[in-house]
Amino acid sequence: MKKPYLSVVIPAYNEELRLPNTLKKICAFLKEQKYTSEIIIVDDGSTDGTKDISLPIPSAPLTEIRLLNKKHRGKGAAIRAGTLNAQGSCILFTDADNSTPIEEINKLLSVLQNFDLAIGSRHLPESDIKIKQPWYRRVISRLANRLIQHLLLPGIVDTQCGFKLLRKEAAQEILPRTTVNGWSFDMELLFIARTLGYSVKEVPVTWLDSPQSRLRPIRDAFQTLMELAKIRINGWRGRYK
Repeated sequence: MKKPYLSVVIPAYNEELRLPNTLKKICAFLKEQKYTSEIIIVDDGSTDGTKDISLPIPSAPLTEIRLLNKKHRGKGAAIRAGTLNAQGSCILFTDADNSTPIEEINKLLSVLQNFDLAIGSRHLPESDIKIKQPWYRRVISRLANRLIQHLLLPGIVDTQCGFKLLRKEAAQEILPRTTVNGWSFDMELLFIARTLGYSVKEVPVTWLDSPQSRLRPIRDAFQTLMELAKIRINGWRGRYK
């Protein structure tokens, strides 16, 4: 089997309703591209029928579609598992709800010619938000980003968009060093990338809010603060080096 150029990693927890439509759209797009690709779905210990979803039959240049079943540990652990199994020269992490349409990948691939990481952003002037988040989520997101920029990642206006593309070499260096499995996984990944000297470029993307979002504002905000402190302390201690 020909080695894929692009690996698409999709972490999935209880996504039996949204994942089939997302797979349909991703497969339809990838089979029209000139580059080879693969899709890796990581079932993060779902309790619904996610692990029983019928996978489409790949058609060239889409070389393979795989489902990995893992114990429930969180998004970060799922992405780490998918990355370890990825064969592509470039590795994309994307959400199971397809909030950032797969068509945006070619913008990131173009940027990756000059950078090590290309990350989708909802908060740049050129970003196209088709369906907005509820007002309270927008407020929480902006306040959180100010704190994140101050403590960890100055200059990055959107750390949490679930559409990130990495060179395989960078992914293999960064992902094994990550320790966070929750919502702050993205922040830690980007912090480690900068710590190791990898270049990061934000790319404006189209984005649609999913009404089935599992964000729990109070609980997740507290958890994120704890994980943010953990990342900052790890950085001071030199753990990521």
